Amino acid sequence: MSEFRFNEEVILMNLEAADYTEVLQQMGENLVKHHYVKDSFIPAIIEREQEFATGLPTAGVSVAIPHTDAVHVNQKTISIATLKNPVDFVIMGEESETTPVQIVFMLAMDEPHSQLKLLQDLMKIFQEGTFLDQLLQTDSVLEMKKQVTEKLNLSDFKGGEKL
Repeated sequence: MSEFRFNEEVILMNLEAADYTEVLQQMGENLVKHHYVKDSFIPAIIEREQEFATGLPTAGVSVAIPHTDAVHVNQKTISIATLKNPVDFVIMGEESETTPVQIVFMLAMDEPHSQLKLLQDLMKIFQEGTFLDQLLQTDSVLEMKKQVTEKLNLSDFKGGEKL
């Protein structure tokens, strides 16, 4: 179990991608580059997204919350990407219906309990359409980090205490 880290290097703004696999590939490569995850993370997260879609149409801004098994993670984090142009992700619980995603919250958690807690916290903020709109309008990685840290109380997370 590692300590939770949320740094500027895991926030990608105006990411350009043709489809959801390209989004996951680019975000995963960034996490590999910064040693948050193992090389196996990228194919695992793409495969999991194909089997269990994570697109969520919310009030206003659609999001996706891709995640995969803890075995692929070196260091707990959440990577966030705003997309330059919306990318279709299959809606969670659907087989083929899609939603145009504009923000991706990629979870890299090294224990199932942590992942569940973070997913629950994210679902709460997704119900607040104004917060997602604010994130999309943010043009600073530091400001986005601040907003997400405050909203999810990430500054309180230590090791496995709260996650």
